[in-house]
Amino acid sequence: MATLAKKNRRASRTGLHRDAVEDKTDLVDFKMVTFSLAGKDYGIDIMKIKEIARFVNFTYVPNTPPFVRGVYNLRGEIISIIDLRAMFNLPHEKKKDGEEESGLILRLESNMIGVVVDRIDKVVGIHSSTIQPPHPIFGDINIKYISGVVENDGRLYIILDVERILGKQDDSQKENVKPTSLLDNTVTPAKTKEQTDSSAAPKESGSSKTKSGKDDTKQLNKQFVAESLEAIEGFHLTSLNQEWFDNRFDQWYQERGEADSQVQSQADAVSFLSTFFSPYTGKLWGDDYAAQFEKELPSELGKQIHVWNPGCGKGYESYCLAAVLRKKYPDVQIKIWASDKDLLNISGAPTLVFQENEVPSWCREFMTSGKNGLSFNQKIKDSILFEYHDINNTHSMPPIQVIMARDLFSFIKPEALARIFEEINDRVKGNGVLCLGKNEKPPKESGWFRQEGSQLGFARKG
Repeated sequence: MATLAKKNRRASRTGLHRDAVEDKTDLVDFKMVTFSLAGKDYGIDIMKIKEIARFVNFTYVPNTPPFVRGVYNLRGEIISIIDLRAMFNLPHEKKKDGEEESGLILRLESNMIGVVVDRIDKVVGIHSSTIQPPHPIFGDINIKYISGVVENDGRLYIILDVERILGKQDDSQKENVKPTSLLDNTVTPAKTKEQTDSSAAPKESGSSKTKSGKDDTKQLNKQFVAESLEAIEGFHLTSLNQEWFDNRFDQWYQERGEADSQVQSQADAVSFLSTFFSPYTGKLWGDDYAAQFEKELPSELGKQIHVWNPGCGKGYESYCLAAVLRKKYPDVQIKIWASDKDLLNISGAPTLVFQENEVPSWCREFMTSGKNGLSFNQKIKDSILFEYHDINNTHSMPPIQVIMARDLFSFIKPEALARIFEEINDRVKGNGVLCLGKNEKPPKESGWFRQEGSQLGFARKG
């Protein structure tokens, strides 16, 4: 009995200890931005990070170590850029000139500096008690530059001491101690006037720093969400959708809280984007939408109307567009080029059949009844050419009066989007219209502007 009691007491103490450890891991008092170098996971204290960056076109500085990539103009501030991979002699793939490099802007005690890494991952929150001291086993990087290691979700993160690696020592330290910073003998770029003025300004109070730190954390989470949406769903944050994204992130942040504000899975990405898409996406337009669309179309578009409908999906939008145009312009010849890069969708579009309960009242006059259900009549079908095509490639078409591209452009890479707008400007003639998604606005540099009073995303040439 005594032995059993002793075992129970030991088990009880063990259980309490395990619970205490689990409780600590549930608490978050330390956050780090994580990234990869040569296939290993690293982290930097989030309070040391100003922002995530993508560097392009460094300015070379002569007579500097090979790990100094150059200097970079960050909104008027000139900062040094250090390649951490080269600094620690880690293998890495060299990018071609003009290619973007992933990196971080660090805010150290004495200066601001940029670092290049392989890939930015995410923000990880942990309890500081779970951080273990560095060990010589991590031979890739000198142990004195590592502040600790920690395991999180099955991944081992090496936490770098960026002050020791990149910071500057004060004069009293330099008199007695050999430099420990790898940057002590590198060239520091001259300060700009703005930097000089800011160094003479009074330091922030503790409460201001706390608020600034929270704002920076939120901004970093925002950048991570944007990058995750791009990686998972191919959604690109540009001026086209910036306003919607900012509002949606604020709502998301409020709903989920700081600790759960990141997009880490496809389910998260789909949930975040759930409010982005235009009404009646993937289905026949309702009476209200069709009526508003007809109302916003110009009173005249010419004797022949050519329409481009890229990203048409299964064809619901194309059929609705054809029917509304036929209703608005009954005596005009209409031709719609409807394209998509999904071969299965395009193959099935010409033979779409609808059930009675799927068909809104406004488009019944354009449909015929068959043994399998309702389908659009031959006149509507003949006005649409469904074709396999990727919008990223050029398309041979005559001059266009209407472009229907709801929500599509937000899923196009920015460099490709610029080319597409050039093509649109060449193709669209006269009083032609461009229909974007309800949460999209044409970029200012595109030469297009939101049609005044439009509820559906109509845009006109400036």
